[in-house]
Amino acid sequence: MRIIIKTGLAAIVFLIAISVNAQDKPLTFGIKAGMNISNFSGDGVDDSDARIGFNAGVTLDITLTPDVYLLTGLEFTTKGAKTKGLVNATDASGALIEGSGKCNPMYLQLPLHIGYKIGTLGDMRFVVHTGPYIAYGIAGSYKVDGKAAGMESIDTDIFSSAFFKKFDMGLGFGVGAEFGKICTAINCDFGLINISKMEGEKIRNMSVAISVGYKF
Repeated sequence: MRIIIKTGLAAIVFLIAISVNAQDKPLTFGIKAGMNISNFSGDGVDDSDARIGFNAGVTLDITLTPDVYLLTGLEFTTKGAKTKGLVNATDASGALIEGSGKCNPMYLQLPLHIGYKIGTLGDMRFVVHTGPYIAYGIAGSYKVDGKAAGMESIDTDIFSSAFFKKFDMGLGFGVGAEFGKICTAINCDFGLINISKMEGEKIRNMSVAISVGYKF
């Protein structure tokens, strides 16, 4: 996991170094924030519902050609889902609790997307991009409103030994528009690895993010 993260950061540093030494390949920094709609995919998540969260972070556009860019940065993002029925929490006897749960994992996420910017009218440009991402869980909770005898609810760390792995990676794509220094975007991420630690269970993140940003 550390090797993958270090490799991604090294690639960004390398591309920044190239851009700094070439006057025709400038860097563009920015900030963004927005809303997420997330859910799970995989085996054993048929009863999950989408939940609403948020994202915020810094962006970095590295010009590769006049129209092609490396789009990266670092963002804080929430993911997760709502669950129903028999949830993955147990009472004192070891029986599954019947109730509803909320999975609220929070990640630091690093995208590495190749983007194409198409000029239209004036300062407006249409943007399409795709590529991988890597993410690392830094916080989050698993809350259950249960119906088991002697236990009405639980609230525990979602990245504890019993629930989710901290590392995630996947593929994303997005579209957006830039109006001068103001930008809007819709991004979709699809996790490629099983983040669950539960035996026989496969859970992958998926989310849609809507954001507004400013390019400096």
